[in-house]
Amino acid sequence: MTEVNDRPATTAKAGLEFAGHELSRASLDSCVKCTICETQCPVSAVTPLFTGPKFIGPQAERFRNGESVDHSLDYCSSCGTCTLVCPQGVQVAELNSQARAVMKADHMPIRDRLVSQTTLMGKLMTPVAPLARWALGNKPIRTLMEAAVKVHRDAPMPPAQSQTFQSWFASRPRPATVPTRGTLVFFHGCAGGYFEVETSKKTVEVLEHLGYEVLVPRQGCCGLAQQSNGLFDEATASVLKLCDDLRSSGKDLTIISSSGSCTGMLKHEAHEIMGVSDDRLADVGTRIRDTMEFLLDLHDAGELPTDFAPMPMTVPYHAPCQLKSQGIGKPALEVLRLIPELTVVDSEKVCCGIAGTYGLKKEKYEIAQAVGRPLFEMVKATNPDLALCDTETCRWQIEQSSGVKTVHPIWMIHAAYGLG
Repeated sequence: MTEVNDRPATTAKAGLEFAGHELSRASLDSCVKCTICETQCPVSAVTPLFTGPKFIGPQAERFRNGESVDHSLDYCSSCGTCTLVCPQGVQVAELNSQARAVMKADHMPIRDRLVSQTTLMGKLMTPVAPLARWALGNKPIRTLMEAAVKVHRDAPMPPAQSQTFQSWFASRPRPATVPTRGTLVFFHGCAGGYFEVETSKKTVEVLEHLGYEVLVPRQGCCGLAQQSNGLFDEATASVLKLCDDLRSSGKDLTIISSSGSCTGMLKHEAHEIMGVSDDRLADVGTRIRDTMEFLLDLHDAGELPTDFAPMPMTVPYHAPCQLKSQGIGKPALEVLRLIPELTVVDSEKVCCGIAGTYGLKKEKYEIAQAVGRPLFEMVKATNPDLALCDTETCRWQIEQSSGVKTVHPIWMIHAAYGLG
Protein backbone atom coordinates (compact mmCIF):
# COMPACT_ATOMS: atom_id res chain seq x y z
CA MET A 1 0.00 0.00 0.00
CA THR A 2 1.21 3.46 -0.88
CA GLU A 3 1.45 5.68 2.14
CA VAL A 4 0.50 9.35 2.42
CA ASN A 5 3.51 11.57 1.92
CA ASP A 6 4.79 13.02 5.17
CA ARG A 7 4.73 16.78 5.50
CA PRO A 8 5.56 19.19 8.32
CA ALA A 9 2.81 19.93 10.80
CA THR A 10 3.42 23.68 10.49
CA THR A 11 4.21 24.72 6.94
CA ALA A 12 3.86 28.49 6.96
CA LYS A 13 7.63 29.06 6.83
CA ALA A 14 8.60 25.67 5.43
CA GLY A 15 7.36 26.08 1.87
CA LEU A 16 4.76 24.12 -0.02
CA GLU A 17 6.15 20.70 0.76
CA PHE A 18 3.03 18.53 0.76
CA ALA A 19 2.50 16.07 -2.08
CA GLY A 20 -0.38 17.91 -3.74
CA HIS A 21 1.90 20.78 -4.60
CA GLU A 22 4.07 18.56 -6.76
CA LEU A 23 1.05 17.56 -8.84
CA SER A 24 -0.22 21.06 -9.58
CA ARG A 25 3.23 22.73 -9.66
CA ALA A 26 4.08 20.55 -12.64
CA SER A 27 1.37 22.33 -14.65
CA LEU A 28 2.58 25.82 -13.76
CA ASP A 29 4.85 26.50 -16.71
CA SER A 30 2.07 25.70 -19.16
CA CYS A 31 0.51 29.07 -18.29
CA VAL A 32 0.76 31.40 -21.33
CA LYS A 33 -0.94 34.34 -19.56
CA CYS A 34 -3.93 34.23 -21.90
CA THR A 35 -6.15 35.64 -19.10
CA ILE A 36 -9.07 33.32 -19.90
CA CYS A 37 -9.19 32.40 -16.20
CA GLU A 38 -9.42 36.11 -15.36
CA THR A 39 -12.41 36.67 -17.64
CA GLN A 40 -14.29 33.69 -16.18
CA CYS A 41 -13.55 34.18 -12.46
CA PRO A 42 -16.85 34.92 -10.67
CA VAL A 43 -15.14 36.53 -7.65
CA SER A 44 -12.81 39.03 -9.34
CA ALA A 45 -15.79 40.09 -11.48
CA VAL A 46 -17.62 41.45 -8.42
CA THR A 47 -14.88 42.69 -6.06
CA PRO A 48 -11.49 44.43 -6.29
CA LEU A 49 -10.43 42.59 -3.12
CA PHE A 50 -9.38 39.57 -5.20
CA THR A 51 -6.71 40.32 -7.77
CA GLY A 52 -7.65 37.37 -9.97
CA PRO A 53 -6.67 33.74 -10.49
CA LYS A 54 -3.85 34.33 -12.99
CA PHE A 55 -1.93 36.75 -10.76
CA ILE A 56 -2.66 34.94 -7.51
CA GLY A 57 -2.10 31.52 -9.10
CA PRO A 58 0.54 30.82 -11.77
CA GLN A 59 2.12 34.27 -11.76
CA ALA A 60 2.53 34.60 -7.98
CA GLU A 61 3.50 30.95 -7.57
CA ARG A 62 6.82 31.59 -9.29
CA PHE A 63 7.78 33.99 -6.48
CA ARG A 64 6.48 32.09 -3.47
CA ASN A 65 8.69 30.69 -0.80
CA GLY A 66 6.17 29.43 1.64
CA GLU A 67 3.65 32.16 2.39
CA SER A 68 1.67 33.86 -0.40
CA VAL A 69 3.04 37.05 -1.90
CA ASP A 70 -0.46 38.54 -1.99
CA HIS A 71 -2.96 38.03 0.80
CA SER A 72 -5.91 38.76 -1.48
CA LEU A 73 -5.53 35.03 -2.12
CA ASP A 74 -7.90 34.46 0.81
CA TYR A 75 -10.73 35.96 -1.24
CA CYS A 76 -10.49 33.14 -3.81
CA SER A 77 -13.59 31.01 -3.30
CA SER A 78 -11.96 27.83 -4.69
CA CYS A 79 -14.87 27.34 -7.07
CA GLY A 80 -12.45 25.77 -9.55
CA THR A 81 -13.69 27.69 -12.59
CA CYS A 82 -10.17 28.84 -13.46
CA THR A 83 -8.90 25.27 -13.72
CA LEU A 84 -11.90 24.19 -15.76
CA VAL A 85 -11.53 26.93 -18.37
CA CYS A 86 -7.73 26.91 -18.68
CA PRO A 87 -6.89 25.77 -22.23
CA GLN A 88 -3.37 24.77 -21.14
CA GLY A 89 -4.44 22.51 -18.28
CA VAL A 90 -2.89 24.63 -15.53
CA GLN A 91 -4.26 23.65 -12.11
CA VAL A 92 -4.87 27.22 -11.04
CA ALA A 93 -7.46 26.56 -8.33
CA GLU A 94 -5.37 23.77 -6.84
CA LEU A 95 -2.30 26.04 -6.63
CA ASN A 96 -4.40 28.70 -4.92
CA SER A 97 -5.84 26.26 -2.36
CA GLN A 98 -2.38 24.94 -1.51
CA ALA A 99 -0.90 28.42 -1.11
CA ARG A 100 -3.78 29.51 1.10
CA ALA A 101 -3.23 26.52 3.40
CA VAL A 102 0.37 27.64 3.87
CA MET A 103 -0.62 31.27 4.35
CA LYS A 104 -3.08 30.38 7.13
CA ALA A 105 -1.07 27.64 8.82
CA ASP A 106 0.26 29.72 11.72
CA HIS A 107 -2.80 31.96 12.19
CA MET A 108 -5.82 29.76 11.48
CA PRO A 109 -9.00 31.59 12.59
CA ILE A 110 -11.07 29.77 15.22
CA ARG A 111 -14.12 30.46 13.03
CA ASP A 112 -12.59 28.46 10.16
CA ARG A 113 -11.97 25.52 12.46
CA LEU A 114 -15.52 25.66 13.82
CA VAL A 115 -17.33 25.78 10.46
CA SER A 116 -15.38 22.75 9.27
CA GLN A 117 -16.77 20.55 12.07
CA THR A 118 -19.78 19.37 10.09
CA THR A 119 -20.30 16.03 11.82
CA LEU A 120 -20.07 17.64 15.25
CA MET A 121 -22.66 20.23 14.24
CA GLY A 122 -25.02 17.48 13.13
CA LYS A 123 -24.60 15.51 16.34
CA LEU A 124 -25.20 18.58 18.50
CA MET A 125 -28.18 19.91 16.55
CA THR A 126 -30.18 16.71 15.92
CA PRO A 127 -31.38 16.13 19.52
CA VAL A 128 -32.57 19.74 19.77
CA ALA A 129 -33.57 20.26 16.13
CA PRO A 130 -36.63 22.52 16.68
CA LEU A 131 -34.66 24.71 19.08
CA ALA A 132 -31.66 24.79 16.71
CA ARG A 133 -33.83 25.83 13.76
CA TRP A 134 -35.43 28.57 15.86
CA ALA A 135 -32.10 29.86 17.14
CA LEU A 136 -30.50 29.92 13.68
CA GLY A 137 -33.49 31.85 12.37
CA ASN A 138 -33.50 34.39 15.22
CA LYS A 139 -32.00 37.74 14.22
CA PRO A 140 -30.70 38.83 17.66
CA ILE A 141 -29.02 35.45 18.17
CA ARG A 142 -27.53 35.55 14.66
CA THR A 143 -26.27 39.08 15.29
CA LEU A 144 -24.47 37.89 18.42
CA MET A 145 -23.14 34.92 16.48
CA GLU A 146 -21.77 37.24 13.82
CA ALA A 147 -20.01 39.36 16.41
CA ALA A 148 -18.59 36.36 18.26
CA VAL A 149 -17.46 34.03 15.46
CA LYS A 150 -17.80 36.18 12.31
CA VAL A 151 -20.41 34.03 10.58
CA HIS A 152 -22.70 36.48 8.77
CA ARG A 153 -26.13 36.96 10.31
CA ASP A 154 -27.91 36.40 6.97
CA ALA A 155 -25.85 33.48 5.69
CA PRO A 156 -27.71 30.20 5.11
CA MET A 157 -27.43 27.66 7.90
CA PRO A 158 -27.81 23.85 7.79
CA PRO A 159 -31.45 22.86 8.45
CA ALA A 160 -31.44 20.73 11.62
CA GLN A 161 -33.53 17.54 11.50
CA SER A 162 -34.97 15.53 14.38
CA GLN A 163 -33.95 12.18 12.88
CA THR A 164 -30.66 11.24 11.25
CA PHE A 165 -30.58 9.27 8.04
CA GLN A 166 -28.77 6.40 9.77
CA SER A 167 -31.54 6.22 12.38
CA TRP A 168 -34.21 6.16 9.67
CA PHE A 169 -32.37 3.51 7.67
CA ALA A 170 -31.90 1.24 10.70
CA SER A 171 -35.51 1.49 11.93
CA ARG A 172 -37.54 1.47 8.70
CA PRO A 173 -39.41 -1.61 7.46
CA ARG A 174 -37.34 -3.66 5.04
CA PRO A 175 -38.28 -3.36 1.34
CA ALA A 176 -40.97 -5.84 0.29
CA THR A 177 -39.32 -6.61 -3.04
CA VAL A 178 -36.32 -8.92 -3.38
CA PRO A 179 -33.23 -7.22 -4.88
CA THR A 180 -32.56 -8.49 -8.40
CA ARG A 181 -29.77 -6.25 -9.68
CA GLY A 182 -26.99 -6.62 -7.14
CA THR A 183 -25.69 -4.56 -4.23
CA LEU A 184 -24.66 -0.92 -3.91
CA VAL A 185 -23.05 1.07 -1.08
CA PHE A 186 -24.61 4.43 -0.22
CA PHE A 187 -22.47 7.34 0.97
CA HIS A 188 -24.68 10.06 2.43
CA GLY A 189 -22.07 12.58 3.60
CA CYS A 190 -22.44 14.75 6.69
CA ALA A 191 -25.21 16.89 5.24
CA GLY A 192 -27.08 13.89 3.88
CA GLY A 193 -26.80 12.20 7.26
CA TYR A 194 -27.93 15.08 9.46
CA PHE A 195 -29.44 17.96 7.45
CA GLU A 196 -30.55 16.69 4.02
CA VAL A 197 -32.04 13.48 5.35
CA GLU A 198 -34.98 13.50 2.94
CA THR A 199 -32.63 13.57 -0.05
CA SER A 200 -30.78 10.53 1.27
CA LYS A 201 -34.06 8.70 1.90
CA LYS A 202 -35.31 9.38 -1.62
CA THR A 203 -32.03 8.26 -3.14
CA VAL A 204 -32.14 4.91 -1.34
CA GLU A 205 -35.80 4.40 -2.23
CA VAL A 206 -35.11 5.04 -5.91
CA LEU A 207 -32.17 2.63 -5.93
CA GLU A 208 -34.27 -0.05 -4.24
CA HIS A 209 -37.12 0.59 -6.68
CA LEU A 210 -34.63 -0.15 -9.46
CA GLY A 211 -33.91 -3.52 -7.89
CA TYR A 212 -30.73 -2.93 -5.89
CA GLU A 213 -29.85 -3.90 -2.35
CA VAL A 214 -28.42 -0.83 -0.62
CA LEU A 215 -25.84 -1.08 2.13
CA VAL A 216 -25.15 1.90 4.39
CA PRO A 217 -22.05 1.43 6.55
CA ARG A 218 -21.37 3.71 9.50
CA GLN A 219 -19.39 6.56 8.03
CA GLY A 220 -17.69 9.80 8.99
CA CYS A 221 -16.81 13.07 7.28
CA CYS A 222 -14.94 13.35 3.96
CA GLY A 223 -12.94 16.35 5.24
CA LEU A 224 -13.99 18.71 2.44
CA ALA A 225 -14.80 21.62 4.76
CA GLN A 226 -11.46 21.14 6.50
CA GLN A 227 -9.62 21.07 3.17
CA SER A 228 -11.33 24.19 1.87
CA ASN A 229 -10.34 26.04 5.04
CA GLY A 230 -6.70 25.00 4.76
CA LEU A 231 -6.74 22.27 7.42
CA PHE A 232 -5.01 19.69 5.25
CA ASP A 233 -3.74 17.37 7.99
CA GLU A 234 -7.18 17.05 9.58
CA ALA A 235 -8.82 16.64 6.17
CA THR A 236 -6.40 13.89 5.18
CA ALA A 237 -7.17 11.95 8.35
CA SER A 238 -10.91 12.38 7.76
CA VAL A 239 -10.92 11.26 4.14
CA LEU A 240 -8.81 8.18 4.78
CA LYS A 241 -10.99 7.17 7.74
CA LEU A 242 -14.02 7.57 5.48
CA CYS A 243 -12.40 5.36 2.85
CA ASP A 244 -12.00 2.65 5.50
CA ASP A 245 -15.66 3.09 6.45
CA LEU A 246 -16.93 2.75 2.88
CA ARG A 247 -14.65 -0.18 2.07
CA SER A 248 -16.00 -2.09 5.08
CA SER A 249 -19.11 -3.08 3.10
CA GLY A 250 -17.13 -4.70 0.29
CA LYS A 251 -14.19 -3.75 -1.88
CA ASP A 252 -15.80 -4.46 -5.25
CA LEU A 253 -19.14 -2.67 -4.86
CA THR A 254 -20.18 0.54 -6.61
CA ILE A 255 -20.63 3.45 -4.18
CA ILE A 256 -23.48 5.91 -4.83
CA SER A 257 -23.81 9.39 -3.36
CA SER A 258 -26.23 12.29 -3.68
CA SER A 259 -23.71 14.60 -2.01
CA GLY A 260 -22.02 16.05 -5.07
CA SER A 261 -19.38 18.03 -3.19
CA CYS A 262 -18.33 15.11 -1.00
CA THR A 263 -18.16 12.86 -4.06
CA GLY A 264 -15.83 15.42 -5.62
CA MET A 265 -13.58 15.29 -2.56
CA LEU A 266 -13.16 11.53 -3.00
CA LYS A 267 -12.80 11.65 -6.78
CA HIS A 268 -10.66 14.73 -7.20
CA GLU A 269 -9.84 17.17 -4.44
CA ALA A 270 -8.17 14.92 -1.84
CA HIS A 271 -5.62 13.79 -4.42
CA GLU A 272 -5.29 16.85 -6.65
CA ILE A 273 -5.22 19.51 -3.91
CA MET A 274 -3.83 17.74 -0.85
CA GLY A 275 -1.83 15.14 -2.75
CA VAL A 276 -3.22 12.18 -0.81
CA SER A 277 -1.66 9.16 -2.51
CA ASP A 278 -3.12 6.10 -0.86
CA ASP A 279 -4.54 2.86 -2.23
CA ARG A 280 -7.70 3.26 -0.17
CA LEU A 281 -8.53 6.64 -1.71
CA ALA A 282 -7.68 5.41 -5.20
CA ASP A 283 -10.02 2.45 -4.71
CA VAL A 284 -12.96 4.46 -3.37
CA GLY A 285 -12.39 7.30 -5.83
CA THR A 286 -12.71 4.96 -8.81
CA ARG A 287 -15.82 3.19 -7.47
CA ILE A 288 -17.91 6.15 -6.34
CA ARG A 289 -20.60 7.61 -8.61
CA ASP A 290 -22.81 10.65 -8.27
CA THR A 291 -26.44 9.47 -8.14
CA MET A 292 -27.49 11.20 -11.35
CA GLU A 293 -24.29 10.06 -13.06
CA PHE A 294 -25.17 6.48 -12.10
CA LEU A 295 -28.73 6.80 -13.39
CA LEU A 296 -27.47 8.20 -16.70
CA ASP A 297 -25.03 5.30 -17.01
CA LEU A 298 -27.96 2.92 -16.54
CA HIS A 299 -29.95 4.74 -19.21
CA ASP A 300 -27.07 4.71 -21.67
CA ALA A 301 -26.82 0.95 -21.13
CA GLY A 302 -30.57 0.53 -21.71
CA GLU A 303 -31.10 -0.51 -18.09
CA LEU A 304 -33.02 2.43 -16.61
CA PRO A 305 -36.82 2.02 -16.49
CA THR A 306 -38.42 5.12 -18.00
CA ASP A 307 -42.00 4.49 -16.92
CA PHE A 308 -42.07 7.99 -15.44
CA ALA A 309 -45.35 9.73 -14.68
CA PRO A 310 -45.78 13.04 -16.52
CA MET A 311 -44.75 16.15 -14.57
CA PRO A 312 -46.16 19.18 -16.39
CA MET A 313 -43.94 21.96 -15.06
CA THR A 314 -40.86 24.05 -15.80
CA VAL A 315 -38.00 24.05 -13.28
CA PRO A 316 -34.59 25.76 -13.20
CA TYR A 317 -31.51 23.60 -12.68
CA HIS A 318 -28.09 24.77 -11.51
CA ALA A 319 -24.99 22.58 -11.89
CA PRO A 320 -22.72 23.40 -8.92
CA CYS A 321 -18.99 24.01 -9.19
CA GLN A 322 -18.09 20.82 -7.31
CA LEU A 323 -20.01 18.75 -9.87
CA LYS A 324 -18.36 20.47 -12.84
CA SER A 325 -14.90 19.79 -11.41
CA GLN A 326 -15.54 16.04 -11.66
CA GLY A 327 -15.69 16.20 -15.46
CA ILE A 328 -18.96 14.25 -15.72
CA GLY A 329 -20.97 16.88 -17.55
CA LYS A 330 -24.50 17.54 -16.35
CA PRO A 331 -26.06 14.09 -15.98
CA ALA A 332 -29.06 15.42 -14.05
CA LEU A 333 -30.19 17.41 -17.07
CA GLU A 334 -30.14 14.37 -19.32
CA VAL A 335 -31.96 12.11 -16.86
CA LEU A 336 -34.59 14.69 -15.92
CA ARG A 337 -35.43 15.26 -19.57
CA LEU A 338 -36.66 11.66 -19.74
CA ILE A 339 -39.64 12.65 -17.57
CA PRO A 340 -42.66 13.43 -19.78
CA GLU A 341 -43.85 17.06 -19.79
CA LEU A 342 -41.03 18.22 -17.50
CA THR A 343 -39.08 21.18 -18.86
CA VAL A 344 -35.71 21.70 -17.19
CA VAL A 345 -33.93 25.00 -17.79
CA ASP A 346 -30.17 25.03 -17.30
CA SER A 347 -29.15 28.15 -15.35
CA GLU A 348 -25.85 28.34 -17.28
CA LYS A 349 -24.55 30.48 -14.40
CA VAL A 350 -20.98 30.03 -13.20
CA CYS A 351 -21.48 29.86 -9.43
CA CYS A 352 -24.03 30.42 -6.66
CA GLY A 353 -21.35 32.08 -4.53
CA ILE A 354 -21.48 29.92 -1.41
CA ALA A 355 -18.44 27.75 -2.23
CA GLY A 356 -18.93 25.49 0.79
CA THR A 357 -18.20 27.67 3.82
CA TYR A 358 -16.89 30.73 1.91
CA GLY A 359 -20.21 32.57 1.72
CA LEU A 360 -20.92 32.02 5.41
CA LYS A 361 -18.06 34.24 6.50
CA LYS A 362 -18.77 37.82 7.52
CA GLU A 363 -16.10 39.38 5.31
CA LYS A 364 -17.08 37.31 2.26
CA TYR A 365 -20.88 37.20 2.52
CA GLU A 366 -21.56 40.22 0.30
CA ILE A 367 -19.12 38.92 -2.31
CA ALA A 368 -20.89 35.56 -2.31
CA GLN A 369 -24.23 37.28 -2.75
CA ALA A 370 -22.93 39.35 -5.65
CA VAL A 371 -21.53 36.24 -7.34
CA GLY A 372 -24.84 34.39 -6.99
CA ARG A 373 -27.22 37.25 -7.80
CA PRO A 374 -27.63 36.43 -11.52
CA LEU A 375 -28.50 32.86 -10.56
CA PHE A 376 -30.99 33.92 -7.91
CA GLU A 377 -32.75 36.19 -10.40
CA MET A 378 -32.84 33.44 -13.03
CA VAL A 379 -34.31 30.96 -10.54
CA LYS A 380 -37.07 33.34 -9.44
CA ALA A 381 -37.94 34.21 -13.04
CA THR A 382 -38.11 30.56 -14.14
CA ASN A 383 -40.14 29.06 -11.30
CA PRO A 384 -40.81 30.93 -8.04
CA ASP A 385 -41.76 27.69 -6.28
CA LEU A 386 -39.10 25.09 -7.11
CA ALA A 387 -35.45 24.81 -8.24
CA LEU A 388 -32.98 21.94 -8.58
CA CYS A 389 -29.30 21.68 -7.64
CA ASP A 390 -26.98 18.74 -6.87
CA THR A 391 -25.09 19.92 -3.76
CA GLU A 392 -26.27 20.82 -0.29
CA THR A 393 -24.66 24.16 0.52
CA CYS A 394 -25.53 25.43 -2.97
CA ARG A 395 -29.17 24.48 -2.39
CA TRP A 396 -29.18 26.31 0.94
CA GLN A 397 -27.64 29.38 -0.70
CA ILE A 398 -30.12 29.42 -3.59
CA GLU A 399 -33.13 28.88 -1.33
CA GLN A 400 -32.05 31.47 1.25
CA SER A 401 -31.20 34.13 -1.31
CA SER A 402 -34.01 33.58 -3.84
CA GLY A 403 -36.82 32.41 -1.56
CA VAL A 404 -37.37 29.45 -3.91
CA LYS A 405 -37.49 25.92 -2.47
CA THR A 406 -34.43 24.11 -3.85
CA VAL A 407 -34.01 20.33 -3.86
CA HIS A 408 -31.78 17.62 -5.29
CA PRO A 409 -32.83 16.30 -8.74
CA ILE A 410 -33.47 12.87 -7.18
CA TRP A 411 -36.66 14.35 -5.70
CA MET A 412 -38.09 14.62 -9.21
CA ILE A 413 -37.08 11.08 -10.13
CA HIS A 414 -38.60 9.79 -6.90
CA ALA A 415 -41.90 11.54 -7.63
CA ALA A 416 -41.94 10.48 -11.30
CA TYR A 417 -41.57 6.84 -10.28
CA GLY A 418 -44.59 7.29 -8.00
CA LEU A 419 -42.68 6.56 -4.84
CA GLY A 420 -44.48 9.15 -2.74
